[in-house]
Amino acid sequence: MVLPRDESSGGGRSTSAFGRRVLAAALAGVDEVGRRAVLAETTWRSGYLGHFRRVLEAGLTSPEAAVAIAGSGLAAFGDAMCWIHPDGGEVALAEVLGPGAPPPDGSAGQVHTHEIAGGGPRVEELAVPYRGRLLVGADLHDLLTDWAERGIVEPGVTQAVRAVADHPEWLALPGHTVIALGAGAEIGPTPTLLRWGARVIGVDLPRADIWRRVLDQAEQAAGTLVVPVRPGEGSLPDRAGLDLLTELPLLATWLEGHLGGDAAGGVPVLGNYLYADGATNVRVSAAGDALLTALRHTRPELVPAFLATPTDVFAVPASAVQRSAAAYSEGSSRWVARGVRTLSAGRLLRRAYLPDADPGISDSLVAQQGPNYALAKRVQRWRATVERSEGRAVSLNVAPPTRTRSVVKNRALAAAYAGAHRFGVEVFDPSTTRVVMAALLVHDLMAPAPGTPTEHPWQAEARQAAHGGLWTGPFEPRSALGLAALLGLAGARS
Repeated sequence: MVLPRDESSGGGRSTSAFGRRVLAAALAGVDEVGRRAVLAETTWRSGYLGHFRRVLEAGLTSPEAAVAIAGSGLAAFGDAMCWIHPDGGEVALAEVLGPGAPPPDGSAGQVHTHEIAGGGPRVEELAVPYRGRLLVGADLHDLLTDWAERGIVEPGVTQAVRAVADHPEWLALPGHTVIALGAGAEIGPTPTLLRWGARVIGVDLPRADIWRRVLDQAEQAAGTLVVPVRPGEGSLPDRAGLDLLTELPLLATWLEGHLGGDAAGGVPVLGNYLYADGATNVRVSAAGDALLTALRHTRPELVPAFLATPTDVFAVPASAVQRSAAAYSEGSSRWVARGVRTLSAGRLLRRAYLPDADPGISDSLVAQQGPNYALAKRVQRWRATVERSEGRAVSLNVAPPTRTRSVVKNRALAAAYAGAHRFGVEVFDPSTTRVVMAALLVHDLMAPAPGTPTEHPWQAEARQAAHGGLWTGPFEPRSALGLAALLGLAGARS
């Protein structure tokens, strides 16, 4: 699967041109001035930040505007994607995926199914690893209270995680099968769900190093892992996995056959935990979304699940704005910030919100992550918006800033994370994030929170946000990032 060609740039596949087209299409009919500004942007790789914020702001005018933006953006994103056949022929992705599409060439017998029923004991109590301890019961309750009091998570997180702790029978997700796209993802739920005894269909790249780890986790856990494998000789890790970018129709056919119309495995849940560097992330995101649409024809009750990145733009509740305003007014923060802003010509330590903003706009986009990352993650939020507007169940929760390998390999981000605590932001270890976000997924599936007819879909996203304090700190996150990085580097050297 590839991006469409851009004739304005000589027929190349430009991610910048594609990103502009998608955002402009999303704004069409809702914000004409914003649409024109997107199309006129000549420095997309640095100028995209304001446009992604404007898309969210335009959608806040009404729930209908948000749904229109999400639907138009998704259509422009997915409909443009192309598929290249082995002979070099290029067609629209819809021609090889979905109802009426011919079966993939040579698909018969090309993918087998391997199932592992783990022999380990089932974990029957919610336990969250945190700073070298495994917290359960009263200790877990105290941790959740501390996070809420410090503004590290929204109250919905503490309520949901406590509900799961009070109902350990939910952990195995009875009546559900989770299809984990990115089964080996560092903060994905696969190993946690398997320990809890759930049934997981794992999908990831055909790389032996990934599958050795995932298969070993499955063998030691209590749940069931189902994976696609190629027939033939060689070890199981060498034959497991499929590549969404080159084998998407094959994967869709295998999953459709595996799920079929049989409800024995329960309600299917398509968890998108995919990530790739650069432009590939956009293609991977498109593949995951196209797979969702294709599988929906076989199992209309399928539930999509996503982990939203904390480094995006969100509409945050008045309670977070008030906490931020209080933090800004405490001690010497205000006076220090004024001095730094003056010296930096207004670039550093800008106030996060106006004191009476409701909702507030938390702009945590990070320029170092780039427009491709922003687009890939925003598309997932658009999909959740459309799903909810059509009355379908969906799980989308904001994950906390986490020291994943993909983040800390960027020196600037690693340094910023090291100094983030100076600004009230807590950066999580992957082990903590994995369990907390898996618990939120369990809650969404076993005890979904009822929405209200008047609730704006983009304000509903904030209900179970584990933002790590990015929403409640005194300063706009991006305006503090440089100082956090300097403090992080200084701390590392000392």
